[in-house]
Amino acid sequence: MLGALTLLLACQLAGESLQRLLGLPLPGPVIGLVLLLALLAIRRAVWPALATTARGLLQHLTLLYVPAGVGLMVHLARLQQQWLPLVAALVGSTVLTLLVTVMVFRLVSRLTERGPPP
Repeated sequence: MLGALTLLLACQLAGESLQRLLGLPLPGPVIGLVLLLALLAIRRAVWPALATTARGLLQHLTLLYVPAGVGLMVHLARLQQQWLPLVAALVGSTVLTLLVTVMVFRLVSRLTERGPPP
């Protein structure tokens, strides 16, 4: 388990380092996950210790929502004052995401209907 946690944290550190060095517009942990995915793709297998550790982390993932819930309670007055822009942003981004998803699905559907080139 210690080795698997070390691997996960090393990938996150590498992602954070790349993000800061290259000024990439992606968060460091996301880059770290891509690096971990590349490592696993090259290896073509998942270490058993890594699978066990990941399963354990996922089982307790809900604990990570506790700080967000506390943050909501701490800033409740601000949320009550600015509820309209927040709701507008949430609804607008949801609608925009759905529209983009439909457009991408239609594009991919058209491209796959044509079949491979001769």
